[in-house]
Amino acid sequence: MTDSAADQPQRDAGNRFGPSAPWDRLRERAQLLARLRAFFEARGFLEVDTPLLSADTVVDLHLDPLKVVLFEDPCTPEQGSRYWLQTSPEFCMKRLLAAGSPPAIYQVCKAFRGAERGPLHNPEFTIVEWYRIGDDYESGMELLAELARNLLGVPQVERRSYRQAFLDHVGLDPHQATVEELAAFAAQDQTVQLAGATVIDRDQWLNYLLAQYVESHLGRDVPEILYDFPASQAALARVRSLTDDAVRVAERFELYYRGIELANGYHELLDPSVLEERNRSNNQIRENSGKPALPECSRMLDAMRSGLPPCVGVALGFDRLAMVACGASSIHEVLAFPIDRA
Repeated sequence: MTDSAADQPQRDAGNRFGPSAPWDRLRERAQLLARLRAFFEARGFLEVDTPLLSADTVVDLHLDPLKVVLFEDPCTPEQGSRYWLQTSPEFCMKRLLAAGSPPAIYQVCKAFRGAERGPLHNPEFTIVEWYRIGDDYESGMELLAELARNLLGVPQVERRSYRQAFLDHVGLDPHQATVEELAAFAAQDQTVQLAGATVIDRDQWLNYLLAQYVESHLGRDVPEILYDFPASQAALARVRSLTDDAVRVAERFELYYRGIELANGYHELLDPSVLEERNRSNNQIRENSGKPALPECSRMLDAMRSGLPPCVGVALGFDRLAMVACGASSIHEVLAFPIDRA
């Protein structure tokens, strides 16, 4: 689509106040957001609003929250209580569920993640997150597929297990292959430094192979849900054993379209003691890799102890959704002001 002169963004280097996205893309984005809200409202979801700034944050290996000092004295802005800009609204939304919220809630808000910038990343981005009490693994994936069909105008959404995707494109079983086998496959890529292979753990190799050899094949023609991730990558998802062998997998699923990850969902973990152990383990790995530890105690843990109802939760990157829906090649084409213009 060719923009009219009035629809062209202010790209001139001498005029830096204008948006990076053309106006027709921003209109398409607004229309997509209206359709998304209509989708959830038609299914009885309540839209909620929770804090972006919180004393709590998720303890994740790969998500790095931005720290904020909430000062009392403007003359000493470096002194005060530590808060975090949320990487997602997950903690507060689960607190609502545990406090007796309606059974289906969703939120559209900003989220923040450090060390993320590029065609598919911006430190500040729009996230859509939803939870529905009573959903199981299957119904959680079906709701995500229904949303994708509705918003992307596609006839179907396919599914493929994490194991099958690796067998198809790497030729290894990701649940049973050794670190040495994963590293040997990666050695075919001349950019991999094999000298470091012995100090890279199994999940790092799996993530590398997924990004380099698998993701580009996912959802090429129609959206595709990748499911049954390794148990070591459960994050806040439940873990179960596969029926055909002793392999344990996380009840976690991700939506891909045209090789781009759009959403990440969990059949939610309910046991607070398991989360406490995952927090300790994740912080140890963070510290070993040179990252700071994150607070392990949280109000969300208190909510889980009081009784988090069985549910499925999904987080969707709205900027990426808008990007693929509009046929853009970068999220900067659907953002008014990415970080370099913020």
